[in-house]
Amino acid sequence: MGSQVLLSFLFFLFFFFFSILMGVSNSSLVPAIYVFGDSLVDVGNNNHLKLSLAKANFPHNGLDFPTKKPTGRFSNGKNAADFVAERVGLATSPPYLSLISKFRKTVNTTPFKTGVSFASGGAGIFNETNNLFKQSVAMDQQIELYSRVYKHLVGELGSSGAAAHLSKSLFTVVIGSNDIFGYHESSDLRQKYSPQQYLDLMASTLHSQLKRLHGYGARKYVVGGIGLVGCAPSQRKRSKTGECDEEVNNWAAIYNTALKSKLETLKMELNDISFSFFDVYQVMSNFVHSPSSYGFTEIKSACCGLGNLNADVPCLPIAKFCSNRNNHLFWDLYHPTQEAHRMFANYIFDGPFTYPLNLNQLIAL
Repeated sequence: MGSQVLLSFLFFLFFFFFSILMGVSNSSLVPAIYVFGDSLVDVGNNNHLKLSLAKANFPHNGLDFPTKKPTGRFSNGKNAADFVAERVGLATSPPYLSLISKFRKTVNTTPFKTGVSFASGGAGIFNETNNLFKQSVAMDQQIELYSRVYKHLVGELGSSGAAAHLSKSLFTVVIGSNDIFGYHESSDLRQKYSPQQYLDLMASTLHSQLKRLHGYGARKYVVGGIGLVGCAPSQRKRSKTGECDEEVNNWAAIYNTALKSKLETLKMELNDISFSFFDVYQVMSNFVHSPSSYGFTEIKSACCGLGNLNADVPCLPIAKFCSNRNNHLFWDLYHPTQEAHRMFANYIFDGPFTYPLNLNQLIAL
């Protein structure tokens, strides 16, 4: 009888400590991640937009995703939003539009506490940028959708509970590339604004949008700059020698400087916020100028597509794709490969190329 009691007690201790260990190992570093942006971090919102021309829910996208199927990510596999979520111990924030019915009624609020993605392929800081792809969810609209999540959290947790929850959560914003492309392609915009005026307007508009998010509980921002977009295959193919469009790259660099300044201003205006700015422009510059140091052997051509630099035809089911995606910088004519996204996420989390904090430091505050 005594041995049975002892055995039961030992089993109890085993399961008690096992549960504690499992709880520790499964705990996340932050309670939630709310994602805003464009196709670089879209995880499937555009799948639910009937009229959108910016979709990736068909082969060969998703070739290297765990399911081996297209998900709506503009990638051969995962994107930076997935990898950042993994690093903090959370599942990828699901696309908001997958949680609502066709009548725009919320049918699944369960993920609201651990994060939701509002990112949409083709989206811009400006509402007008959406006209490029017929239908996407612009930044203003993304914030409006998030406000519904915020109201639900206040209803569930109370005002103070929601504030505490959101103050520890991450608000990730990756947007602006489509606005640059929109300016490049629009003679009307170039007549209306000088490059400097347009880029300053982009930065000031995003500043206002980030301020709106603060009103809905955002306190920790992870903001991505614009990358070396003039070196995307879509831009290189316009050059007979396949060179980067340095004018477009220069616009991106000017905007990034303006955005960093606006983030510093935001910090002065709202002293209860913190931010991490990711200089993806510099990271991509390093990839392009010293590709072998990062394992890349092809930095000009897209892996998936057809024609010159595989950029005359997008990554459609009729397109061809490369056998080794890990040595390509670009998956299609606009978007980096999963391998590039993995490196982006590691830099975001550990630095360098983050200012003034890396994500690990931001979380620790």
